[in-house]
Amino acid sequence: MKSLHSINQRQLLVTLALLLVLLAISSLLIGSEPWPMIQALFSHPDQRSSILALILTEVRLPRVLIATLAGATLGLCGAAMQGLLRNPLATPGLTGSASGAALGAVIALYFGLSSRFALALPVAGMFGSLLAMVLVYLLAGRDASVTTLILAGVAINTLAMALISLLLNLAPSPYAVQELVLWMLGSVTDRSLNDLWIMLPGTLLGWLLMLGCGHGLDALTLGEETAASMGIGLNRLRWQLFIAIALAVGSAVSITGSIGFIGLVVPHLMRPLVGYQPGRLLTISALGGAIMLLLADLAVRLIPAATEIKVGVLTAVVGAPFFLWLIIRSRRSQT
Repeated sequence: MKSLHSINQRQLLVTLALLLVLLAISSLLIGSEPWPMIQALFSHPDQRSSILALILTEVRLPRVLIATLAGATLGLCGAAMQGLLRNPLATPGLTGSASGAALGAVIALYFGLSSRFALALPVAGMFGSLLAMVLVYLLAGRDASVTTLILAGVAINTLAMALISLLLNLAPSPYAVQELVLWMLGSVTDRSLNDLWIMLPGTLLGWLLMLGCGHGLDALTLGEETAASMGIGLNRLRWQLFIAIALAVGSAVSITGSIGFIGLVVPHLMRPLVGYQPGRLLTISALGGAIMLLLADLAVRLIPAATEIKVGVLTAVVGAPFFLWLIIRSRRSQT
């Protein structure tokens, strides 16, 4: 007889999956113009199929798929990082992965590598993410405490952002600065299926590595000594997650730019629904992250503005107050 616990888990997965499918279909139908797909249905029969095919395959479908993959990656990596560091305020970029990926991608854009070699942008993003996390790990030391890891991550994040600022300052023209800044704001607009195929391998490999760490993250909730006594190799677990997050976040950031706060907000919203178990939180946070980014992308299309708001800006506007609320709640719980 199946337990109520497992049934609730299955119901939660099915509910989130259905909501994700509904949002994906809505994203295919809804745009900045009211119901353009319905308008296309009333066009001339000779033009109808070509219009529908063009909108779906060249504009909407890549945007929906990339938003789904990127959101799921951020939610999954946020849950993994919070479980590893046992800190509910941890984010995928806390140990330098996001800023390192952004630096690698900006270097590829600055030197024009992305225009010469299609894989230059995601490869540079993944390499920058991995290098940043390795530097954090080396700086903190093998047996570093959570606090030391966080401080090392802050240092590497600061260095990466300083180097990005330097490249912006040295950009050869205002148009180059605009290209770099707009990319850093984070967006899934004007992406193609080629971008999706470039993003997919590193993302899926990172997912596979992370989803195999659920048991180790559950054991860590009992403390490092207890986890080690249960046969969990803590050093191997850390490296596996570091590499997984570098691959997944590097691939996502190199295509979408910097999209923040999803990796922080989603695990917090989903954690009570899974009984505060880090292993079960991974898949649920992936679905939640995809849902949140699709919602944000729908919102930026529908918000009336002369220029479309970047989705990374919207997630920051929504996520920053949530982050402040978490800090205030954390202070109150300590008093």
